[in-house]
Amino acid sequence: MINQIDVLDKGFVRLVDSMGNDQRIVDAARVSYSNHENEWDDKRDPKLIRYLMRNRHTSPFEKVRFEFHVKAPKPIAVQFMRHRTGSFNEVSGRYTEIRNEYYIPEEFRTNEGIKNKQGSQVGEFDHEVHSEWAYSIVEGDNNYRYFLKNNVAREQARFVMPYGFYTEFYWTIDLHNLLHFLSLRMTSHAQAEIRWYADALFELAEKVSPIAVEAWYEDVFLGANLRLEEVTTLIRLLDQEELTNDELTLMSKLKGRLKNS
Repeated sequence: MINQIDVLDKGFVRLVDSMGNDQRIVDAARVSYSNHENEWDDKRDPKLIRYLMRNRHTSPFEKVRFEFHVKAPKPIAVQFMRHRTGSFNEVSGRYTEIRNEYYIPEEFRTNEGIKNKQGSQVGEFDHEVHSEWAYSIVEGDNNYRYFLKNNVAREQARFVMPYGFYTEFYWTIDLHNLLHFLSLRMTSHAQAEIRWYADALFELAEKVSPIAVEAWYEDVFLGANLRLEEVTTLIRLLDQEELTNDELTLMSKLKGRLKNS
């Protein structure tokens, strides 16, 4: 089983350890009825997991736990740590010298023409922009090294570091809260870089609890990201009603969005 997925130019997500799987979810659910069956039933157990997922019976999913090792640019790491349901241990700039590793995007994005304040799209930039990005990183990193060489404490010298440096952390989280993280970070509203990390986490979690993760993706994630007008149009389509041109366009866009989800 592949336990590490590379993300961005120098980052990764690695599954260090896990506890439990789909079987553990089923066992935790059935113990409520003093039922201690521990043999997997290919017909009944997947149905039970989907029932639990659809009806938001969340506690059985908390019995599956993950330990991830993540290497990510600092602004992306901060977005991970917004989710307080996990436990974090991060490399400390107080105790060790921060490595000279920075995120260099393959392409730059712009907010121009985007109504959503959180959104961005790939833009066209001249060579000067790329050069200035690299120059800013080198200048900031050189300043940091200068202060270290002149005996400024690491805990103070790190304040001049460029914000895009790579950090590493261990992250412990249960399946229920991991899926909540993914529900926010895999959507089109999330920053592209955190979406790519979320995609890697999804793939690794799926190897541990494939049925539960698939149930969440199909029954919760995709459904939760349908707008009311899309649901209404789907109902009309299922009722074999003739769709308007606007509705046909909406369905075409939805099909493309679901393929890219």
